Amino acid sequence: MRTNSPHRHPAWRRVGTAAAATAALALAGLGTAVHADATTSSKVTWTATPCATPKKAGELACDSLRVTGGTTAFQKAQQAHGITPKAADAAGPTGYGPTDLRSAYGLTAAAASGGTGATVAIVDAYNDPNAEADLATYRSYYGLPACTTANGCFKKVSQTGSTTSLPASDAGWSEEISLDLDMVSAIAPNAHILLVEATSPTMANLGKSVNEAVALGAKFVSNSYGGSESSSDTSYDSSYFNHPGVAITVSAGDSGYGTEYPAASKYVTSVGGTALSTASNSRGWTETVWRTSSTEGTGSGCSTYDAKPSWQTDTGCTKRMISDVSAVADPATGVSVYDSYGITAGWYTFGGTSAAAPIIASVYALAGTPGSSDYPAQYPYQHTSALNDVTSGNNGTCTTSYFCTARTGYDGPTGLGTPEGVTGFTS
Repeated sequence: MRTNSPHRHPAWRRVGTAAAATAALALAGLGTAVHADATTSSKVTWTATPCATPKKAGELACDSLRVTGGTTAFQKAQQAHGITPKAADAAGPTGYGPTDLRSAYGLTAAAASGGTGATVAIVDAYNDPNAEADLATYRSYYGLPACTTANGCFKKVSQTGSTTSLPASDAGWSEEISLDLDMVSAIAPNAHILLVEATSPTMANLGKSVNEAVALGAKFVSNSYGGSESSSDTSYDSSYFNHPGVAITVSAGDSGYGTEYPAASKYVTSVGGTALSTASNSRGWTETVWRTSSTEGTGSGCSTYDAKPSWQTDTGCTKRMISDVSAVADPATGVSVYDSYGITAGWYTFGGTSAAAPIIASVYALAGTPGSSDYPAQYPYQHTSALNDVTSGNNGTCTTSYFCTARTGYDGPTGLGTPEGVTGFTS
């Protein structure tokens, strides 16, 4: 069984000084971008969530980071417009909200009308006893339609499909679950949400949870976890991720340049991370590769074990290349999340490629049901012009430059780019 990558970030505090932290964030909840110049920025501190450090050998780690201090660029932007920002970490959102994310990725119209009837599944480990209540708080604050067990929108099950016999509760994985559920809500508010909770964060249990999600009808499955590659990966591919007609997304990792599994599976859409900032261009936003330090940033690279899918045509890697696409992941330009289990109940700002994977799964949901025999990971490769190409930044040092450095067209850290509407995620 695989252990976590030796390059994974430890759970001590890191200080983010990414250039993206100097850009203004949008005013959450009001849907109007506010701008501030670089002089209003400040350092932001964050920590890896507890689930990012596996408790025992053979467990995989989540890919999320929670802001713990400092004055975010979002709060500075509020100050620049005469608004007193809310205190961090409880009183109110301090990161991007649904309106901001939809604006950044050209999804405003699609989110208003798309996703109805679709089920987006979230696969995580352990139980979040407050998942439905926290989801309700997030959706209520942002004016999103209710998504509850009672109205049939939300369902929580174990890896065997039980709604009553659930795993043990865990505070760290509950933070991850809140992040995932809120990102689905932000991007595809009309979709149903299925939360599948694995007994523990092993590949076997998480993989069985993926299978259960598909068996229960989900056509879109998000996975925000990973570990180092192993020679067993090709068998895991066959056992857990080979689901034609289902869009399965996996976060690329938060440890900088280097490969993780299951992001390396040839059957999934591997999702890298960016720093997302407002800009005075026609899009209104700009993105660079997310990198905080030599050991923290989006994952990428050439797989050691997984075969290259036919739709990947880069020539420097003869096997599977990570990533395919990307979305916001830098904690300095992070997303707002509401969580109440195991920490002080309140609003937090999260980053990590754990944010990017459910965002992309939800974009697939807005785009429509995949073809029954399709592997949706190929869709972006069929519509490369329908993505925002990310051309600056890197996540480390590598001998083949595009493995770790952004460029025009395909590159490892950001893949083909970020969503610009849903066309890049349709058959």
